[in-house]
Amino acid sequence: MPRALVTEPGTAHSTRVEEIPATDGEVLLRPVEVGICGTDREIAHGLFGAPPAAGSPLVLGHEMLAVVARDGGGFSAGDLVTATVRRSCGHCPACDEGAPDSCLTGDYSERGITRLDGFACELLGEDADQLIPVPRSLDRLGVLAEPTSICERALRHARTIGGRQPWQLRRALVLGAGAVGTITTLLLRLRGIETWVASLEPNAPVAEAAGARYANVADVGELGTFDLVVECAGNAQLMADALGLLRRSGIACLIGIDGRRQRVTLDGPVLGLDTVVEGRVLFGSVNAHRQDWLAAVDDLARVDPELLRSLVGLRVPLEDFEQAFAYRGGKATLVIDA
Repeated sequence: MPRALVTEPGTAHSTRVEEIPATDGEVLLRPVEVGICGTDREIAHGLFGAPPAAGSPLVLGHEMLAVVARDGGGFSAGDLVTATVRRSCGHCPACDEGAPDSCLTGDYSERGITRLDGFACELLGEDADQLIPVPRSLDRLGVLAEPTSICERALRHARTIGGRQPWQLRRALVLGAGAVGTITTLLLRLRGIETWVASLEPNAPVAEAAGARYANVADVGELGTFDLVVECAGNAQLMADALGLLRRSGIACLIGIDGRRQRVTLDGPVLGLDTVVEGRVLFGSVNAHRQDWLAAVDDLARVDPELLRSLVGLRVPLEDFEQAFAYRGGKATLVIDA
């Protein structure tokens, strides 16, 4: 039987590698590599997640690169693919229109997160319409497709909001220099946007190599104002501060998540005067539409592969998952099929 990384949602320290029954589907996949992110860590710590059925474990992993194991569903054996994460609730207008990323009920399911087994296993089946082809040129860098799709959706929605009136995106600030912050920066630089990156780390070498400029997060108030601020650090105070860093008609997009019980501060006139008079906007974004996945693989293929390779700081076998969960030096992945 294939091995998989499983956990008991709600039970800390229950994550383990064990054999599970082989699953079949329209397209049979052999995952090659699975990325680890903060959501996986939260589930492993018992703070999040839901099993596919009562009493059963959840197979982790939602950032996947896989190879098609046999012909099926319009795919050929050997094709590289990734797969969408969120699936339709089946009973809301957004999901009916093929946009489960905007599900109106919250009854969606998500691979490796909520009510659906994930991809951190040696063999699995998947519906062909959930698969996204990955260019062979990306090779193992295709494992970055999922976090890139998150960034693509955020920027697409920012452009849509800005497009409700005359607006030009000339200057952007990305708060946070982790994987999502760096990928957001790379996407902005692909489009020639003047981009600043601010974080607590001493520098952001990948972002700077792409032509972005770096500042310590404590100094962002000295950088002037921006058409777009994207918060990727997962810090509620920075999310609030983003409103005060915007130009007229500026947009602040929140990608990071901070569930800590706390109070954040914001100068009253920033919210009660400037945001109203200058038409500033703050919105949140999570998950991705199929069009964002397609944009993600297209844009990843346009980025200098050396920059992308430097994003992945650790690759370990499935059984060394604890090392990947503890790693904080960049993106860590589990190598399932070497």
